[in-house]
Amino acid sequence: MSQTTPTATTRSRRELSAWRNAVFVIFILSGLSLATWVARIPGVRDGLGLDTAQVGLLILGMSIGAILGLVASAPLLAKVGPHRGMVISLVIVASGMVLIGGGVSFFHFVPLVGLGLAMLGFGNGMVDVMMNVEGAAVEREIGKTLMPLMHACFSLGTVIGAGLGAAAAALRIDVSWHLMAIAVLVVATAVLAVRFIPNEVELGDPEAGEPEKRPWGERLRENLSVWADWRLILIGVVMLGMAFAEGSANDWLALGVVDGHHQTNATGALFFGCFVAAMTIGRVLGGPLVDRIGRTNSIRVTAGLGVVGLLLFILGGPLWMVVIGTVLWGFGVSLGFPLGMSAAADGTDKPAARVSAVAMIGYCAFLVGPPLIGFLGQAFGILNALFVLLVLMVASALAAPAVREASRARGPRVRVDA
Repeated sequence: MSQTTPTATTRSRRELSAWRNAVFVIFILSGLSLATWVARIPGVRDGLGLDTAQVGLLILGMSIGAILGLVASAPLLAKVGPHRGMVISLVIVASGMVLIGGGVSFFHFVPLVGLGLAMLGFGNGMVDVMMNVEGAAVEREIGKTLMPLMHACFSLGTVIGAGLGAAAAALRIDVSWHLMAIAVLVVATAVLAVRFIPNEVELGDPEAGEPEKRPWGERLRENLSVWADWRLILIGVVMLGMAFAEGSANDWLALGVVDGHHQTNATGALFFGCFVAAMTIGRVLGGPLVDRIGRTNSIRVTAGLGVVGLLLFILGGPLWMVVIGTVLWGFGVSLGFPLGMSAAADGTDKPAARVSAVAMIGYCAFLVGPPLIGFLGQAFGILNALFVLLVLMVASALAAPAVREASRARGPRVRVDA
């Protein structure tokens, strides 16, 4: 893109479409990179000879890295804006994937895998915040609800990653070659995609030529001031429960199928694919549902589906019942995160900072929850540990009124078909 960015009133339909599609691609890359690791967890465990608690410790390292990435996202966002920040973050993600693959296959060195996971988490923590900030910006610009579809793109990325992971496991492709190939793909695609994302003054992109230059510290303090908004905190509670359930599925569903329901590694990867496919469908269809019954009722309905699905998955029985539980679990967590993002962006006051704040709450749950499930799983069994998710999804349903639509004026917009 050029160094000067057109304003909202001069940006054409074609430019808006390219911007929207580029953000879709970033969401896909984030999901792809995460699912690539998740789908190969059983292979990583077997390659390193780890038990469930040790896998939990590795995931904890990734979670710590991701939390640091979430914390770093605000100052980096204020310094370079999401345009550069997303590329930097995805390069770190790809580097972590290379280290994971090398640590498993070439060196058989657990600390190297841990370092790679920390880098993977750090980069994902940063890019997740930034792509949601960018997504909220393009959603406001176009004037159409796009956040569920953007998160469907994330889920599409996880579906692709899970499918490739299942195929790689079935074909006995080495973990290292698989992860390194995806790392190259992620970096190359990200560099191409951001060329179509404009630099925005509101989001802090230096190339946009901010008319009134303010100190970086002042911008950072402004971003942090939104934490005093209690409605924003309640939106975070909705996202916390849903993200905890989603993140736990990402890291433990495949192992739950393998260890809890005594299936093969390839079958575990396929079940994870069913989960993310259901979540993707829920997000694609979520817009019409929200338009018909509203955000609050949408959260309550999907949370109820998630609770039923978790019970079926945990209690098990015939394999078809576990499949149904997996699908309902995916539907149940599909709308919590995107609707929370849209609700945070409702206000006209510091929308980027608000989206960044709730993203940090959601992603903290997304990343801190799975290690807790791992420790509980070691003590009580992985399926019994998942009962914790039921309580948190009920909490999300109780806090659902916080995401109710707020009246807000949208500026001069160009409608672009999704």
